[in-house]
Amino acid sequence: MSDQQHTPPTGTGPDGTAPQWYTPRSSTTTADRSAGDHTQTATYDQQPTGSGAPGTPSPGTDPYRAAPHGSAPSPYATPHPPTAPMAPPPPSGPFGPSGHSSGPSGSSSSGSGRRRAAELTAVAVLAAILSAGGTVAATRLVDDAQAPATTQSSSTQPGRGSDAAPVQQANANAPDWTATASAVAPSVVAITATLPNGMAQGSGVIIDDSGHVVTNNHVVAGATKLQVTLTDGRTYSAQVRGTDPSTDLAVITIDQAPSDLTPITMGDSDALEVGDPVMAVGNPLGLAGTVTTGIVSALNRPVTTQAEEPQQQSPFNGGFQQQQQPASGPVVTNAIQTSAAINPGNSGGALVDASGRLVGINSAIASLGSSSGGQSGSIGIGFAIPVTEVQNIAKQLIANGEAKHAFLGVVPQNGSASDGSATLAGAEIVSVEPGTPAAAAGLKKGDVIVAVNGDAVDSAESLVGYVREQTIGATVKLTVLRDGKRVQVQATLAERNATTG
Repeated sequence: MSDQQHTPPTGTGPDGTAPQWYTPRSSTTTADRSAGDHTQTATYDQQPTGSGAPGTPSPGTDPYRAAPHGSAPSPYATPHPPTAPMAPPPPSGPFGPSGHSSGPSGSSSSGSGRRRAAELTAVAVLAAILSAGGTVAATRLVDDAQAPATTQSSSTQPGRGSDAAPVQQANANAPDWTATASAVAPSVVAITATLPNGMAQGSGVIIDDSGHVVTNNHVVAGATKLQVTLTDGRTYSAQVRGTDPSTDLAVITIDQAPSDLTPITMGDSDALEVGDPVMAVGNPLGLAGTVTTGIVSALNRPVTTQAEEPQQQSPFNGGFQQQQQPASGPVVTNAIQTSAAINPGNSGGALVDASGRLVGINSAIASLGSSSGGQSGSIGIGFAIPVTEVQNIAKQLIANGEAKHAFLGVVPQNGSASDGSATLAGAEIVSVEPGTPAAAAGLKKGDVIVAVNGDAVDSAESLVGYVREQTIGATVKLTVLRDGKRVQVQATLAERNATTG
C-alpha cells in the first residue's frame, strides 16, 4: 500500500473511498489523528433543511475529520464573521452562502461543526493522497471603499486559467466589496439535496455556460434529487455529473440550463499571499446571497476531514460535527485558511479575491466545542480547496465523470530529523512501495521529507496534501533529510490504481 499514513501516528482510512451522504440527523464524527502539534478537526458546512430546528451536531473525535454538511443546525462553528448580504435573497429558494442544510424551504428532517487550539468543523470532506490521510481571515474587511470599483463581464471554463478580473478595484487597500458581491452573486447557487431522511442545503459555483456547477462531494452524495436555485430565485433540477470523494469535490449539471448563466471568473490560488483580502459567498444556514469578507490567514494549511464515524475526543477539546455522510476515508487538502466567516451551508460556495475571481471552494471550518457538546459558532477559521486543484478535478469530472490522482508510493508518518544544529519536523517515510515513483526516485525508509517544490512539509498530512494537488505525470522536487544531510530528490508522480492503494 502506497502513500498511506503510518497507523501508529495517524491512522487514516483508505484513500478514495466515497463517503455516503450524511443524513440531516444530529451526529458528529471525528477522526483521531496525531500530527504532532499539527492536528485539526473539521466539520462539514452543509446544513439540513427543514421546518424544524436544525439537528445538533454530534461531537467528533479525529481533529482531522470533518462531518458532512446537512446535519445539526448548530452553526458548523464555522469561523465566519457577521455576513453582509450580498443581494436580497429570492422570495423562495435556498440560494445563498453555503451552510448546514437548513434553508428557507424544505421538508423537516430529524436533527440536522492544524493545530492544537481549535477543532475544525468540516464543511466538506477532504481526501488523503499519498496513502490514507488528510487534513483540513484575521481581519474582517470593511465594505467601504474610498474609490468606486468598476465591473466587467467575464466567464471561464474549468482549467482554462485566469481571466480578466470582473472587478477593477481602485484601491487595493480598501476594496469596494459591494462591487465584488454584485459581480460574483450571479455565479453562486444554492443547492437543495433530497435525502432518504430529509433535505439538506449547500452551495455551488457555476463554471461554464453549459450549466456545470462545482460543489463539495458531501453536499450531493447520496441525494435522490437535486435542485439548483440561481441568485434571482429561478430553480432548476440538476443531475450529478461526477464526484471525487478523495478531494470532496463534485460537479453537477443543471437540467435544461438557461442561456443567461454567469460562469465564475477563475483566479489563481498559487498567486495568493497571506493577508490578501477575500470574500466568501454561499448559502449559510439557508440565508440566500450571503457574503462575508476577511483575509487569507494562511496558505497550504494541511486539513483533514472525515465522513461520519463514531464520536471521539478531539485534542482541541471540541468535536467534529458530522452531518450526513457515513464513514469513509479521510480527505486531505493543503487548504487556504481564511478569516472570512464560513458557516453551515457554505460548503461548495465560492471564495473570491477582491477582483471577483474564484480562488477556492469553501469546504471546512474550525470551531471550539460548546459545553453541551455542540459547536460554539464561527471563530474566524475557515478553509477552502485551492482553485488550481478544483479546476484539475472539475475538468476530469466533466469529461469522464470521475477523477484520477497522482501518487508517490510511500507510507508516511509525522517525524523529524536533524538539519545542522536544528531539528526540522517533516514526513518520515515508514516504507516505500516497490515499483512506484518513490522507489524509482531512490527514496528510502527513514528519509524525512521536509519540502516539496520548495514549500515546507512539516507533517505526513502536509506531504499528502502536496501530492494530492499534483497532476499525473508531474515531476516534484523533494527536499529530504537523510543521515543528517539534505538531499534533493526528483520524482515523477504516477497514476494511483487499485493495486497501489
